[in-house]
Amino acid sequence: MTGSTPPPDRQPVIIAAKRSAIGRAGGMFRDVEIEDLAAPVLRAVADAAGIDAREIDDVILGNAAGPGGNVARLSSLQAGFGVDVPGVTMDRQCGAGLEAVITACRLIAAGAGDVFVAGGVESVSRAPLRALPPPAGQAPQFYKRARFSPDAIGDPDMGEAAETVARTHGITRARQDAFALQSQSRAAAAREAGAFDAEIIAVAGQRRDECIRGDMTAARLARLRPAFAPGGTVTAGNACPLNDGACAVVVTSAARARALGHRRALAFLDAAAAGVDPSVLGIGPVASTRKLLARRPDLSLRDLALLEFNEAFAAQVLASLDALDLPQTLPSQQGGAIALGHPFGASGAILVTRLFAQAMTGPDGALCMAMIGIGGGQGLTAALSPMQV
Repeated sequence: MTGSTPPPDRQPVIIAAKRSAIGRAGGMFRDVEIEDLAAPVLRAVADAAGIDAREIDDVILGNAAGPGGNVARLSSLQAGFGVDVPGVTMDRQCGAGLEAVITACRLIAAGAGDVFVAGGVESVSRAPLRALPPPAGQAPQFYKRARFSPDAIGDPDMGEAAETVARTHGITRARQDAFALQSQSRAAAAREAGAFDAEIIAVAGQRRDECIRGDMTAARLARLRPAFAPGGTVTAGNACPLNDGACAVVVTSAARARALGHRRALAFLDAAAAGVDPSVLGIGPVASTRKLLARRPDLSLRDLALLEFNEAFAAQVLASLDALDLPQTLPSQQGGAIALGHPFGASGAILVTRLFAQAMTGPDGALCMAMIGIGGGQGLTAALSPMQV
């Protein structure tokens, strides 16, 4: 879609959304292979949508730090979808899961299929060690992550980039800690109220997010030392942890949704990706949101009812909210990645799942957005809205 509206019956809609609980790296999913993390979620979301696997045109999954190969195809087969159901794996790093959902929506709008399962999966715990081929007679050269940007431009680690954002945008330690406490408090309250119960399915017997800290206090956050730079402001408390998790949604057309017996769904309106300087990669959602709004003048942040913004670091969320003139109380009403966790390739799809869970109990036509910053200096923003089908 380039700002045009698809025919009513080709309107892309999300009719089901499920996820695993989110585990800490080396935690409750440490022995669960990536396909075994994703497969139960794929089966559960298909069942929730009321579709048979034979109806699925493609399985599209995001993955960023995994084992390579086609994780979507592997997971689809492990889910028992059958050999005739294809799968494709996407990598836009932290935005991979959201990109998978957007791609499925655009395929529906284009008439390139009728039913897609889209989402993402990440297992930091089971990710292979990375090494370059060694020179003759020498040991392998291990490295932690893929390169996101050429050295001539700069390729900072995530924490280093978050410190740059905090410094250049004037985001204080106090604001970062207050935002982190907001995330933890909201997530703890939401879990206690059962807000996650319908979307989380049991994987390896686990149904409880592992990283939420209901006992977090401002005093505890204030005692934490800078994690990435001496004298810095980014700490383990105001940044996300490393995580394992999987998420999937079913994307179809409004017409097929009606035929399946669904009466309400989360409609896809549009999305945009944009690039920024990799040294301040966390403000990528500012550029992608502005690009989306420029193309879609019918959308306005003044009308924004729900915002799920991936909380990789409090500093980048706050800097982006300031630039977009949005209040820091708006995003992640039931807690975000600082509390829930950030399983890279799944996180963007989790944003959509969180919107689905909240928007389905809200009014039709409410504007919802998912925003995520991406390694290498990118942002991705999607606009959605609940509707009657």
